[in-house]
Amino acid sequence: MDWPSAAEWAIVALSLRVSFVAVLLTLPVAYALAWLLAQRQFPGRVLLDALVHLPLVVPPVVTGWLLLLAFGRSGPVGRFLYDTFGIVLVFRWTGAALAAAVMALPLMVRAMRLSIEAVDRRLVGAARTLGATPWRAFATVTLPLSLPGVLAGTMLGFARSLGEFGATITFASNIPGQTRTLPLAIYSDLQVPGSEGAVARLAIVAVLLSIAALLASELLVRRSHGRRAHVL
Repeated sequence: MDWPSAAEWAIVALSLRVSFVAVLLTLPVAYALAWLLAQRQFPGRVLLDALVHLPLVVPPVVTGWLLLLAFGRSGPVGRFLYDTFGIVLVFRWTGAALAAAVMALPLMVRAMRLSIEAVDRRLVGAARTLGATPWRAFATVTLPLSLPGVLAGTMLGFARSLGEFGATITFASNIPGQTRTLPLAIYSDLQVPGSEGAVARLAIVAVLLSIAALLASELLVRRSHGRRAHVL
């Protein structure tokens, strides 16, 4: 089997860029949602929880279709973005990043929420009794202690973004050099007789990247646990 060609490395680079941007955009939103669901009781909390996890259970093609309705050129959000900022997401690599972000969001929120719920509220209460403001108690207690979940959720989201297929091909299409990420490139090569070598090369790269992301997640979580145990 040959070494990946320049065109195949370009696909890998595009996939990494899409996944990186997707996670970067999702991270603050995911943490805010995780904190809200873990720390607050409010009307509609169950509904919000269900909406956050919806991409996990509906077919990804449906998620892509809903994105198309909302962010397409004639959709309400897409029309606003184009008229106001000149931004077009559909059939662009930024659209692939948006689709990957939506699909990664539930995994990131779930990991972060579990970590926030595990923070001992007595520590937060102790910080408040010592005069810390709510924001300072959050920044010095809740956020550092929930960091393992943040790191784990981020890497899980990155790995999920690398493997995203259904929502991406529906919303951003399968355009070479624009939106053809690793899964879409593997799918395209599978349709071409004699492309088994290319499929194998891209599949191996995808597996190695996913394993690296999961190992990095585990390593970061263990380091964070070690630092937390040292602090406590």
